[in-house]
Amino acid sequence: MFLSDADSKAFAVLMGFEKYLAESSLDKIHAHLIKIRVSQLNGCSYCIDKHVQEALALGEAGRRLFLLTCWRETPFFSPEERAILALAEEMTLLSPHGVSDATYDNVLALLGQQYTTEVMMAIVAMNAWNRVGIATKRRPV
Repeated sequence: MFLSDADSKAFAVLMGFEKYLAESSLDKIHAHLIKIRVSQLNGCSYCIDKHVQEALALGEAGRRLFLLTCWRETPFFSPEERAILALAEEMTLLSPHGVSDATYDNVLALLGQQYTTEVMMAIVAMNAWNRVGIATKRRPV
């Protein structure tokens, strides 16, 4: 059973995140890079499949998506995307010390406070969706 079937009010809370993000200035490709990378880290196959398909439909290059797991070793991501991906990884795989100052300062310098906030909310939202999807055993169809 999925969240929308079990508790429509709880589902509405997560959809509120989606509404906020849709109305924000967050670039759609940035949003999908976040969704896919966070889902890879969390092992949510349903979300990886869903967001890869959406990113491809938006015109994202398959090559970049194939190499997203090793983005640091490729030349295919901009400095802004690298900062976003680093923040996504550190917020998803929190260390005992939290997000490093270097990562946070870099993303803030490249993106500014408002965009950084939108990126952070996208990371938080995707982690929430992944946890619901994994707990309810969602699978690609």
